[in-house]
Amino acid sequence: MAVSKNSECGARETRLVEALNGRPIVLIGLMGAGKTTVGRRLANRLAIPFRDADHEIEAAANMSVAEIFSQHGETHFRDGEKKVIARLLDKGNQVLATGGGAWMNAETRDLIGGKGISIWLKAEFDILMARVRRRSHRPLLRDPDPEGVMRRLIDERYPVYALSDITVMSVDLPHESIVTSVVEALETHLNVSE
Repeated sequence: MAVSKNSECGARETRLVEALNGRPIVLIGLMGAGKTTVGRRLANRLAIPFRDADHEIEAAANMSVAEIFSQHGETHFRDGEKKVIARLLDKGNQVLATGGGAWMNAETRDLIGGKGISIWLKAEFDILMARVRRRSHRPLLRDPDPEGVMRRLIDERYPVYALSDITVMSVDLPHESIVTSVVEALETHLNVSE
């Protein structure tokens, strides 16, 4: 009896989730890297929950990220972000999309390293700018020189993002292609064979 492609795909994802052994997959990267979009699709493919740290922070504060930045400053936001991520990491198998600055906090990096698997969705400058220009809710880009801000963030953050467990290029392809690249990278990292 022939096995359908969907059955094979489901078995592949089941093996991968089993290999995670209750650890969350934590997506890191700059704004526009695709953490939320790819994260939702990855969670759907693996049949595990998806959570977005920024949305959880907004729900807890009853304010948008931009409002928190504006009214309380970045330091206050980062403190709340650290607490929310620590709480979310205890929820087991899930895909967790973090804000672009979350990984820059050493405590948060250590927590993620101890409880989850970090995946850096790395994107080139032009791709990031094309993606973030479509939305105006990015507090760090509310600047007369958003391209300069993005270049500075790349210079500051990419060396720290490189400390992640896995790096996957977020290129200008359909999101499902990026999800497949993430699945393959996880399989390699976890030594999951087909």
